[in-house]
Amino acid sequence: MVSEIERGELLDRFTYLSERESSDHLAVNCPSEQLIEFCTELRDKYQYDILLDVTAIDWDVTTPRFTGIYHLYSTVKKTYIRVASDCEDNIKPTLPSLVPLYAAADWHERETYDLMGIVYEGHPNLRRILMWDSYPYHPLRKDFPLAGIETPLPAEDVAEQTNLKVAAAPMMGGPFVSSGDGKMSQTEPKAKDESWNEEKRK
Repeated sequence: MVSEIERGELLDRFTYLSERESSDHLAVNCPSEQLIEFCTELRDKYQYDILLDVTAIDWDVTTPRFTGIYHLYSTVKKTYIRVASDCEDNIKPTLPSLVPLYAAADWHERETYDLMGIVYEGHPNLRRILMWDSYPYHPLRKDFPLAGIETPLPAEDVAEQTNLKVAAAPMMGGPFVSSGDGKMSQTEPKAKDESWNEEKRK
């Protein structure tokens, strides 16, 4: 855990930060305009030398809609910090790229761009990493159907020979829900309606 001294110093020194509710490590909200400045200081002065993860939240119906999330770790102090930064535009969300600070941001930002549609400005090679380049959707956005969307295959020669498309997934009793309580083994997503499946129709 971040010490109370360091927690207080960070919040006092960087007046643009606000503390974010968290059940584990120190978490702060940082405006996107100050994200590079703050993360540079975290790396150089506070010894957060590893960027563990880059992800994002789609709040769907609220504004701002998208929030970038960064998890940083200090191998010196053995402490974590979580940094959240809101995207100002709900339609074309952007955040500054952290690749110049942390090489590990490269593929993490590409994945978040691919699945959530956040453009990381200044990224050296921002292209899809899981879906094909011409795929028109961002599958982890809240408005993307759980079953997926039927889409033509990216390779025209394969599509022509097989006459197949990328079909929507069967729901088999969905939507799927997961409990936030109890042991991990008991919180796997389960179908809300298990009275039917692919063989036994509803």
